[in-house]
Amino acid sequence: MKALISAVVVATVLAAPVAAFAQSNPPVTRAQVRAELAQLEKAGYSPGSDRNDYPVHIQAAEARVSAQDAAAQANASGYGPASAGSSQNGQ
Repeated sequence: MKALISAVVVATVLAAPVAAFAQSNPPVTRAQVRAELAQLEKAGYSPGSDRNDYPVHIQAAEARVSAQDAAAQANASGYGPASAGSSQNGQ
């Protein structure tokens, strides 16, 4: 009986840290998933026809979405690419 109690105590002590880190990320809502899917479809991903090369196509679409987001963030920050300017010197 003492062996059973000690085994339960040891199992509880070992399982406690795992339960503490089980939900470190907040849950994703259904609306967030739908918005992400719509964004991926806008980037060219088609979930209905992606049965053979699933990871390759969705990763490519995610890369396009992240590139679009980075470009949008760069435009919103006010720091854009260098512009080719010219100047004239008069007499």
